[in-house]
Amino acid sequence: MTSIALQHSKYGFASLRTYLAAGIFIIGNIAIPQLCHLIPNGGLMLLPIYFFTLVGAYKCGWKVGLLTAVLSPLVNCALFGMPPVASLPAILVKSITLAVAAAVIARKMRFSIWSVALAVLSYQIIGMTFEFIMTGDFFYALQDVRIGWPGIAIQIVGGYFLLKAIEKW
Repeated sequence: MTSIALQHSKYGFASLRTYLAAGIFIIGNIAIPQLCHLIPNGGLMLLPIYFFTLVGAYKCGWKVGLLTAVLSPLVNCALFGMPPVASLPAILVKSITLAVAAAVIARKMRFSIWSVALAVLSYQIIGMTFEFIMTGDFFYALQDVRIGWPGIAIQIVGGYFLLKAIEKW
């Protein structure tokens, strides 16, 4: 088990540490999308709502990841109207999938840029499948890859370097 995976045991639902960590990651998932939305199509292109879900779940485990995955889009929608309510089901499926995938991969694999990439690709594939089933539109289901490839790259590379930087945290 990696040093990151050993840290997951510190974060249970009965621990204040879990809610503090989730709160920090949720704030990140609220602030960064607001900045990205200053760029035309910044949300669609940079996929910022997933970044701290990835980092939180990978670093702290599925409980912190799940809290971040569910509350970030709901709070953003309630406060700012973004993401739109119609997009919430797909975003929640992707966020929850990312939280679970990142936590499981962190426990099972050695930390590397490839393990982070696997977590991101996992949620993208499952999310695209869900969107295709939901909409019946394959072109729409590929939107995150067609438009959001810069955000996917940022999640992988930026997520890796941020996780590396906070490895001892």
